[in-house]
Amino acid sequence: MSVPAARLGDLGRILATYVSSVLALAFAAAVLPGLSFSSFEQLLFSAAATLLVGALVRPLLVVASAAVGWLAVLLLAVLGQAVVLALALSLIPGVEADSFWVVLAAAWIAAAVATVVAWLCTSGTPEAFTAALVRRTRRRRQALDDPEAPGVIFVQLDGVPFPVMQWQLLAATLPTVGRWIRNDGYRLVEWTPVLPPTTPASQLGILHGRIDGVPAFRWYDRQLGRVLVANRAADATEIERRASDGRGLLADGGVSISNLFSGDAERAMLTMSKMQLARGTADTRRRVAWYLARPDGFAGSFFGALAEIGRERFEARRQRRRDVQPRQHRGWLFAGMRAVTNVVLRDLNTALVAEEMIRGTRAVYVDYVDYDEVAHHAGALRPESLAALDRLDHVLACLEAVAAAAPRPYRLVVLSDHGQSQGAIFADKYGVDLAAVCSQLTTARVEAVEQSVEGWGRVNGLLADLSGADTSTGRMANGAAQRVQRRSAPPEVTAGSELVVLGSGNLGLVYAASEHRLTMEDITDRWPALIPGLVNHEGISFIAVLSSEYGPLAVGPDGVNQLSDGKVTGEDPLAPFGPLARTDLLRAASMPEAPDLYVNSSVDPDSGEVSAFEGLVGSHGGLGGWQGRGLLLAPPDLLIPEQPIRGADELHHVLVGYLEQLGQRSGIKQDTAEV
Repeated sequence: MSVPAARLGDLGRILATYVSSVLALAFAAAVLPGLSFSSFEQLLFSAAATLLVGALVRPLLVVASAAVGWLAVLLLAVLGQAVVLALALSLIPGVEADSFWVVLAAAWIAAAVATVVAWLCTSGTPEAFTAALVRRTRRRRQALDDPEAPGVIFVQLDGVPFPVMQWQLLAATLPTVGRWIRNDGYRLVEWTPVLPPTTPASQLGILHGRIDGVPAFRWYDRQLGRVLVANRAADATEIERRASDGRGLLADGGVSISNLFSGDAERAMLTMSKMQLARGTADTRRRVAWYLARPDGFAGSFFGALAEIGRERFEARRQRRRDVQPRQHRGWLFAGMRAVTNVVLRDLNTALVAEEMIRGTRAVYVDYVDYDEVAHHAGALRPESLAALDRLDHVLACLEAVAAAAPRPYRLVVLSDHGQSQGAIFADKYGVDLAAVCSQLTTARVEAVEQSVEGWGRVNGLLADLSGADTSTGRMANGAAQRVQRRSAPPEVTAGSELVVLGSGNLGLVYAASEHRLTMEDITDRWPALIPGLVNHEGISFIAVLSSEYGPLAVGPDGVNQLSDGKVTGEDPLAPFGPLARTDLLRAASMPEAPDLYVNSSVDPDSGEVSAFEGLVGSHGGLGGWQGRGLLLAPPDLLIPEQPIRGADELHHVLVGYLEQLGQRSGIKQDTAEV
C-alpha cells in the first residue's frame, strides 16, 4: 500500500521542522548561560515537546489575544513563542532555565536560527511561508453553497510601468508571470491612466468608476479650506464619500485589503477610507494574531525586515559609491519604512488574502506597494526596484498555490494603477523648489506642501487598522497611529497665506488661498510676473490655466494651446507629450477641484526623464516618461477589449465585466443607489 505524496510531504515537513527546532535549541543553550540541557536526549525531547505544545497551545493563545485587544495580539507576537517554550521545557525534567527572560531570549534565538535554517533549506525563497498558507487553506476549507462558481483576486502591483514588466519578462526574471503567459495563455496588455496618473485618481476610478474630483495625490480643497491628502484616513473617507454610488467593484460580497478606497466592499482591512481609529474587530485581530503567532509569521517577517533594512542601507551606499545619477538621500527613516511596506505589510497582505480564499470570498482587491515604494527613492529602473518586482512574482506564486487549495476556483488578475518616471529632483537640479520660484515671482506669502508622504500613509494605515477599541490597549495603539499621522500630515494653511503650492510627482499645483478659482486674467492682475516667469523657467514645460475669454489653456514658453478646440498659437507646448495630452489636460483643468495653475516639469526628449517637485527620483502625477503606462494581466477566459483601455473608469468597466462574466454582481442593479 503506497503512502500518498501529500502525507509524505507532511512527514518530511514535520521532520525538517523538528531538526530545525533541535538545532535552534542547541544554539540557544550554547549562547545563553541561563539555559542548559543535561543530555542530548533531553534536547531531543525538549524539541519534540516544543512542537507538540505549540500545536496545542498556539490556537488558544490566538483566540484569547484576539478577544482581548490589539495590545494582547502584539504581546502574543513578542511573547507567544516564549510561553510555548516555557510550557514545553516544564514538561522535561532536568532542563534548567534561570528565568522567564532567559526563556524569552531562547525563544527569539530559536526563532532566528529556525528562520536561517528555513532560508537555507528553501534557497532564500518564501516557499515555507507559502507552504504554511497552503496547509492552513487545506485544513480550514469551508463548505460553500456555490463551490463551482469562480472567484477573482485582483492584485495591484502599485506603480509598475508596462515597459518594465515587458523587459523583466524578456529577461526571464519573473518566472511566475512568464509561465502564466507562456503556458497558461495569460494576456499582458497596456492601459493608459489619464491625468493625473496617481494612486488615488486611478484607484478611485478602478474601484468606483469615477476619475473626476481628484486633481492630484494631494490638493487644496476650496470648500474645506485645507489640503486633502488621499492617504490620510479622514481625507480618503471624504474622497470616497463624494465618489461612491454603492455599486463599486467589490460591492457584491467583495473584500478590500490594503487600499486607499474600498470599492464599496462589505468588509475592508487596512483600507484607508474605512479606518476607524477607535474601533477594531475580533475577526481581524484573530487573522493577524494567527500570522503573528506562527514562528514563520511574525518572527520571519521581523528578521526579514532587519534584512530589508540592511539591504536598503547597502544599496543606498552602493549608489553613492558609484555616483549613480540622478539619486536622492536615502536614510535610516526610509530604510525602516521600506522594511514595513516591503516585508511586514507584504506578508500580512498575503496572509489576509489567503484567509479570504479559505472563506471562499468571491472577489478580493489587494494593493502591493513594494515596487512603487522602492522606485520612488531609488529610481524606476534601478536594480533594487527590479528586485522588489521579482519578490512580488514570488507573492503571485504563493497566491496561485493557495488558490489551488481553496474551496472555489479563483482567477488571478494582475494590474498596476500607473507607471513611474525617473529624473533628478527639481530642487536639486535647479537649486530652488517650486514654492520658492512662485515666491520670487510674486513676493506673496507662499505655503509649500511638497514633502513626500506617500509611504507614511501605508505605515499609518497599518497602525490605524490595528488600533482596536476604546480601551487602554486600543488607545495606546491609536496614539502610535496618530503620531505617525501627524508626521505625514501636510501643514495647515496658515492665515495670511496668499498662495498654496503643492507637489504631486512632476505635477505642481498652485492655488490662491481663496474660495474661488482665479482665472488667468485674475492672476495676471494680482501677480503679473507669475505666469511669464513660470513658463520661461527651464525646468517647466508648460502651465495650464483657465482663461475667462478662451477657456482652459496650456501655456508654454513659445506658444499656447487652446484646449477646448486644440487651436495652437506659436509652438504647441503639448507636442512632446503625444496626441492625447490635450484631451487629458482639458479634462483635468476643467475640474472644479483643479488648481489655479497646473505646472508640469520639463521632460528630457531623449531619456524621458522628468523632475519631481517632491523629493523623489521616481515619480508619477504629471505628463512625461512612463508614468502614464499601466499594465493589465488576465487569464485567457476573461476577455480583454480589442480597443485600448484609456482611463481608470474604463478599466473599472473591464473588471466589472470579469465579475459579471463569472456570474457575480447579479444582485446589483443600476438603479439601486444614488450618486
